[in-house]
Amino acid sequence: MPIVSATPLIRALAAVLLLSGLTACAVNPVTGQRQLALITTADEIQIGEQYYAPSLQMQGGEYRLDPELTAYVNDIGQRLAEVSDRELPYEFAVLNSSVPNAWALPGGKIAINRGLLLEMRSEAELAAVMGHEIVHAAARHGAQAQQRGMLLQGVLLAGAIAAGDSGFGGLAVGGMSVAAQMVNQRYGRSAELEADRFGMIYMSRAGWDPQGAVELQETFVRLSEGRDQNWLSGLFSSHPPSRDRVRANQATAAELPPGGEHGRERYEQRTARLRAQKPGHDAIDAGRKALAEREFDTALAQAEQAIALLPEEAHGHALRGDIARLQLRPADALGDYSRAIELDPTFFYFTLQRGLARIEVGDWAGAGEDLASSVERLPTVPAFHGLGRVAEQRGDLEEAKSHYRRAAGAASPEGQAALRALLRLDLPDNPGEYLELRHGIDGQGQLVLEISNPQPVAVTGLVVQLRYRDAAGRVRDREQRVDGTLAATSRMRVGTGLGGFTDAAQAQAQLVAARLAE
Repeated sequence: MPIVSATPLIRALAAVLLLSGLTACAVNPVTGQRQLALITTADEIQIGEQYYAPSLQMQGGEYRLDPELTAYVNDIGQRLAEVSDRELPYEFAVLNSSVPNAWALPGGKIAINRGLLLEMRSEAELAAVMGHEIVHAAARHGAQAQQRGMLLQGVLLAGAIAAGDSGFGGLAVGGMSVAAQMVNQRYGRSAELEADRFGMIYMSRAGWDPQGAVELQETFVRLSEGRDQNWLSGLFSSHPPSRDRVRANQATAAELPPGGEHGRERYEQRTARLRAQKPGHDAIDAGRKALAEREFDTALAQAEQAIALLPEEAHGHALRGDIARLQLRPADALGDYSRAIELDPTFFYFTLQRGLARIEVGDWAGAGEDLASSVERLPTVPAFHGLGRVAEQRGDLEEAKSHYRRAAGAASPEGQAALRALLRLDLPDNPGEYLELRHGIDGQGQLVLEISNPQPVAVTGLVVQLRYRDAAGRVRDREQRVDGTLAATSRMRVGTGLGGFTDAAQAQAQLVAARLAE
């Protein structure tokens, strides 16, 4: 199947490395050390801007129930950015995810999950997290990781990358999977210690007590003990806590001026609404877990509880819609998805799910509108598979094939369904795009064919067009029909009955017909 190509920026950067072999050195604005710099500041900013929006979508979308909390977090971040060692277009977002996590993209794009905000107890701890992420951006840690990828692979950020743990990132298709890689970037020990140290320096410059960073790491070490892997899949998988980091932070705090703000009471006040909402969000998480295990009654009870506790939280309504869809009640799901969209029209998942439900009730036009809207926010495998079905239903087979092709590389059920649909439409016209044909000469001078099927589905109706020179030197054309079925991921040898050959170059062979085996 076709491989999604890298962006022009990525190809250009790779070309510089591979073709010219040029390297550049620059002074790290945070550490003052010289380092390899294949990616410019402009490139970093462009990468961050390109992948920030889809990264937010993959991680649950932006938290919308308390805009004042988002403004508060942004104020903390901007106050730290002002004293950082590198000027970048910093942005800060709060994400609607219970997973305790925070991350930074190149160019200063930073996000923190509401789940992590609930684990902290002071403004100084929040400043420690935000300062740490600012250093990752300012010290070019993400860009350095990408450069290592270029040196090792020859291409920056190319290929499909496993998406994170939000449950939404795994739906992403093509180049958007790059965003998942960057969000879940695992930095080396030296980068983590560097981000801790300079983040504390920024805290001190901005007026917070750097002891908050010590307390934060102590809290994280305690929290990491005895927690299950799902909880650890957030911040701790990419920023693992350790006693070494606690000791390093203690040493750094001893070097910095004593005192500064802690802001415990202020932090408690600003996060009070979020803490009050926790039972509702917990119900949504429990409902999602039950739904994944096909415990529909439990999932529905949790969804109803979440909606009663947090009627303005769109994810609760979407959960109830998902339950109805999986119980084959798409008409019932439509109302829940529509309510979710009313509450949060910015999140891709709600229009994606309503679009798929509209296909199931036969509303093809509405489905096309919803799925196209969803793709604008985050290109996903289910959306492109659905758009292919919509296009095929209205008779636009070329557009249908285009959509199916976008989804067909994924291993998910929707990706495999898209591949099968693509093969059904395109294999008869372009068998050579999906099957492999070789020809050769056996020990008796007979022309033989070998047909390979790398696809995960069986094919039949194979026809090969042969062109060869006969004993008199005349060019002959012959159509060779192949009986039977070629199984998935298998190959077959076929005799042609033509002999007298001494060299395979005396003949040409081309697949001209094939179809799926029903």
